[in-house]
Order: sequence, then structure tokens, then C-alpha cells
Amino acid sequence: MPTTPRSRSQARTTRPWILPGMDFADSRRKPNFTGKIAVAAALTVMCIIVLKQSPGFSGTNVFSRHEIGVTHVLVTGGAGYIGSHATLRLLKDNYRVTIVDNLSRGNMGAVRVLQRLFPQPGRLQFIYADLGDAKAVNKLFSENAFDAVMHFAAVAYVGESTMEPLRYYHNITSNTLTVLEAMAAHNVNTLIYSSTCATYGEPDTMPIVETTPQNPINPYGKAKKMAEDIILDFTKSKKSNMAVMILRYFNVIGSDPEGRLGEAPRPELREHGRISGACFDAALGIISGLKVLCMLISTF
Repeated sequence: MPTTPRSRSQARTTRPWILPGMDFADSRRKPNFTGKIAVAAALTVMCIIVLKQSPGFSGTNVFSRHEIGVTHVLVTGGAGYIGSHATLRLLKDNYRVTIVDNLSRGNMGAVRVLQRLFPQPGRLQFIYADLGDAKAVNKLFSENAFDAVMHFAAVAYVGESTMEPLRYYHNITSNTLTVLEAMAAHNVNTLIYSSTCATYGEPDTMPIVETTPQNPINPYGKAKKMAEDIILDFTKSKKSNMAVMILRYFNVIGSDPEGRLGEAPRPELREHGRISGACFDAALGIISGLKVLCMLISTF
């Protein structure tokens, strides 16, 4: 078939040479690709600006820095009965609170109640950790800017302490020492320590007052007394600038007046619980009845 000869004025069609293994973009598409990059960059910058202007934005975790006018309190055992009520009061009084608990005796339900009541950013955080782990405790203090510590975390049943004394000395005395060392290392100089009137034992005179001699008669009271001695010895040292308050109370009873928090021991621990808890369980039908042991003393 005859072919038409190409005229010299007719442009020759050129195609890019593509070598195997190489990927070259067509130069005619570069402007469009560059434009897409520019648009994406502009949108990213706009998003960052909007986020920075939003009220909840912070370049760092607010719990990790000190703020003027804001007191950040670490509440150990804050998922427990007394600790959760202390946390509630702190939050109502506009403190910033970090709860640390290993939930061996605490109730995660109490933490959720507090989180629902105070959902605002920077008010409350929960950290799962065991105070028996010194590395975890040091990490806790390294990553958070605490101004004070309220130390409630402890096993707390007299009868159980007589069956597992080593556990009580470790959990109460040793863990308190770990917390105190972390406080000293990170310059946290305010401590409220939750002790017990079990440190008084069976005093010769009543009523018990703060100056009554402490002579504990069970591992629970002895472990608390040892922890108190460690704290007080440290505050007397020249290296210490710590302000300390020690709370010694008897059987705690009651709950949040609005019924949002209360005492909720695990079922397996109810036999070791307080008389108040046994009364409530009997009234609610959790147990069949309440046994009261009476001792009749006759003199002749």
C-alpha cells in the first residue's frame, strides 16, 4: 500500500523513553502535583492554627506541669472507699487530682463516677499502678507535676493482717517508704498520711486522744505505726522540708450525701469488713442476718 510521505513541516510526535526499572513523571503534570502539595500544606497549617486556638488544646499534658493557682494532688488508693470520697472533695474544691490505684481493693466504678462528675480536661486522671513497684512509682512522679500527696492506698483489715502479716508489712510500711523516697527525689513536700487508731492498741485510759501512747497489738496497727515513724523521722532530718499531717481514725462510716459514692467491698472480703458494712449488708439482704456476739461479765 502506498504511503504518504511525511512533509518536513509536519511535527514529529515524540514519546518519552522509559527505561526498565525507572519511573519518570511527565513534566507536563508537575504543576498540578505541586499545586496539590501546596493545598495540603495550607490546610494542615490552618488545622494547627484552629487547634491551638481551641480552649482544650495544650502542647503538653497539663498534669505534667505546674500551674499558678492550681494545686495538683496525687491520691493513692483513690479508687477505695475513703480515697474516692477525698478525691470528690478535692475536685469540688477545684484541685487537680491524679488517682493511682492497682484496684486490688479499689473499685473502678467509683473512678467512673468521679470522671462523669468532672469530665473537664485537666481535672482528673486515673493511673493504674502498684506502689510496690519502685520503678513505676518513680515514673509516675517523673511524668507528673505533683504539689501534694494524700496516701490512702493500703490493705486495711485487722483480722486479715493476723493471717498474712508479711503482706501487710510490705503493702503498708514498704510501700509508704517507696512513696516517701519518690516525693523526696522529686521535691514534693506536702504529705497527708492515712493511718489508723489501731496504732494505739488497747490503751489504759479512755477516751483516746492524740497524745495517747501508741502500742499496736496486731500487724495492721504495727505496720501503720512503722510507716508513721519513717515519715516523722524523715521530717526531722536536715534534708527534709516536708509538711506532714497524719490522720488516725476509727471505723469510718457513711457516704457521699447525694449517694454517688459509698463503701463497696469485694464479696470475698466482707467477712473481714467493718461492723457498719455488715449492718448495711444485712439491711439490704446481701447476707441473711447479723450476728452480734455479747460477753456477759459477772462479778461476785
